[in-house]
Amino acid sequence: MELSSIVPWGRSYGEYCSMFSLSERDLECHILGCGDGPASFNAELTQHGGRIMSVDPIYQFSAEGIRSRIQRVYPGILAELARNTQHYYWGSFKDPGHVGSVRMSAMNRFLADFDNGLEDGRYVDASLPELPFFDAEFDLALCSHLLFLYSEQIDAAQHIDALVEMCRVAKEVRIYPLLSLDGRVSQHVPGVLRYFNERDYIAELKPVAYQFQKGASDMLVLRQKRD
Repeated sequence: MELSSIVPWGRSYGEYCSMFSLSERDLECHILGCGDGPASFNAELTQHGGRIMSVDPIYQFSAEGIRSRIQRVYPGILAELARNTQHYYWGSFKDPGHVGSVRMSAMNRFLADFDNGLEDGRYVDASLPELPFFDAEFDLALCSHLLFLYSEQIDAAQHIDALVEMCRVAKEVRIYPLLSLDGRVSQHVPGVLRYFNERDYIAELKPVAYQFQKGASDMLVLRQKRD
């Protein structure tokens, strides 16, 4: 993987809590974040005394390399937001500049924590569908803005492989959003629900309070049926 091919864009602790309907009890769980990138959730939850690990191939690069890449792509992302304001719900954010401010603050929080987090083993260079963890090592696995969002780049079989692997390492899995980049519900959602509900899993859609991309009001929740 080349750093030049990555578009890092990290979300805040508050956004994670809203996107995944995280309760106080959830935040006390052992959590795995898949594809967290430069989000601040790991840094802030750790500061609050939580237990979390994040996996992403971007973690193979240095903090300065990631910072440089963020600075390079940041203006283009804000310009894209400004061109497509009609596709977003402006309740939590006032305008694209406000989004940029919140996200840059989150990414700076991540960057300040990154070297310590690497040393502590909280940031792991790995990616779905192969995770370097034991079965049921985590209570809860989260995946933000990767699966389903990139439905053209990640096919149905790859979605299922990734979700099966997340279910292997965690007792519960939550995915958000379920829309693809075109703003429509991913074409993979019905097949994923059918695949897991026909096997030893419980798969269901649950509403969340968070909504920025219009229509992105549900998360997918997966659990293995256990005796």
